[in-house]
Amino acid sequence: MNFTEEQIERYSRHIILPEVGGKGQAKLLDAKVFVLGAGGLGSPALYYLAAAGIGTIGIADADCVDLSNLQRQIIHSTEKIGMPKVESAKKSIEGLNPDVKVIVYNERLGIDNIRKIIRDYDVILDGSDNFPTRYLMNDACFFEKKTLVSGSMFRFDGQVTIFKPHEGKPCYRCLYPEPPPKGLVPSCQEAGVLGALAGVIGVIQAVEAIKQILKIGDELAGHLLIFDALAMTFRKVKVRRDTQCALCGDNPTVKDLVMYEQACEIQAAKCST
Repeated sequence: MNFTEEQIERYSRHIILPEVGGKGQAKLLDAKVFVLGAGGLGSPALYYLAAAGIGTIGIADADCVDLSNLQRQIIHSTEKIGMPKVESAKKSIEGLNPDVKVIVYNERLGIDNIRKIIRDYDVILDGSDNFPTRYLMNDACFFEKKTLVSGSMFRFDGQVTIFKPHEGKPCYRCLYPEPPPKGLVPSCQEAGVLGALAGVIGVIQAVEAIKQILKIGDELAGHLLIFDALAMTFRKVKVRRDTQCALCGDNPTVKDLVMYEQACEIQAAKCST
């Protein structure tokens, strides 16, 4: 593609990288990435995906900006309290990079809409904060043969991995076969989370998504990256495909989307009218 003078300047630090160059930057501008959640993980991931020049970014989130979000959800700001998160994120992205087309889904993803929504995207990034949604996204990506960049965090710990069962790599169910019993794992609302931890994990998700598009470096598929903020350590452990996995195993029993019960009620912020 032919870059404008403004684009050459904007992406100059990418273009001079031999692993990226003009061809790689053109791939980024042509790419479509879907991000589930404009919250703690989605905020930094969205900012860096947009800064990198991802041509089309889809964002799904049904919540509105709340004051308690601003400790970690950096794509929002005080004056946007009460605004739908997808609209707030869109405004921030458009202010950062006008090259990016932002598609918003101000709705909760469920069995009826998730496969249709993610179908046209190249890479899916999951920044959700509850187990039912993670299983739903994992299963939808399996059926649609989409690469899923998954991130999670709790208190001072975070995890990132990539699920690519369509290429023989493990899926989320290989790692966690079933959701935990109701009430066993407290939510971030109940246990808290270090705000800056979200930045670390969300940015790693963005890095992995960009690498997938450019097809460079070693990917996290088949590995789980674990970050301990208090000890300031990273640990990478191998994750193998489970031949007994209910979804991607040799004799699957999950053959359609499943929506599990929410383990706890998450209080959503009210939108201003």
